[in-house]
Amino acid sequence: MKVSADLAAFMTRLGHSFEKPEILVRALTHSSLGSPTRPDNQRLEFLGDRVLGLSMAEALFRADRAASEGQLAPRFNALVRKETCAAVAREIDLGAVLKLGRSEMMSGGRRKEALLGDAMEAVIAAVYLDAGFEVAKALVLRLWGKRIDTVEQDARDPKTALQEWAQARGMAPPRYETLGRDGPDHAPKFRIAVQLDSGDSEEAVAGSKRQAEQAAAKALLARLEQG
Repeated sequence: MKVSADLAAFMTRLGHSFEKPEILVRALTHSSLGSPTRPDNQRLEFLGDRVLGLSMAEALFRADRAASEGQLAPRFNALVRKETCAAVAREIDLGAVLKLGRSEMMSGGRRKEALLGDAMEAVIAAVYLDAGFEVAKALVLRLWGKRIDTVEQDARDPKTALQEWAQARGMAPPRYETLGRDGPDHAPKFRIAVQLDSGDSEEAVAGSKRQAEQAAAKALLARLEQG
């Protein structure tokens, strides 16, 4: 098939030239545009999640041969979670070539974290089907780059860590409260506060409640551990 200039530029950013570019087109087609004659990327997303998972599990297993399963699991989760996939997608401007239905396009779908994360997994599957596992794994390791080396810093879930900190001191679990929501529907901003029985609290703003809760917990935990 003839490859458009936009698609060719994306292949360059991705670092893989497709022998079968139609697979990449499918990987970039969201369900809002899918049809019986235009398959969407949901099946590829399913496959790409597994290719990504095996690539990361192997990389972590080989990188630290002394690590226990309990140490490897949170590192793995930090590397394959949707937020990380979306961050990688933004770095290669995947959103610019996403094929979306009108409603998703009008609501800012090219910037949505879930859509970007899903599409990144689908693109990984497309590379796997086009060139095999070793090529797909090499691409994943290159795109994830330093995240693999620094994953220990991101592996500890802030909400879990804060709850463990509170419980170790006989406190009730942290309480989270939504203080406000601003911005348009396609790019909302949530302000969340977290508070402990001791009265210690922090606030954070992010594009989803989960991210804001994580950020608030991280900020409070960092302050508590310093003091």
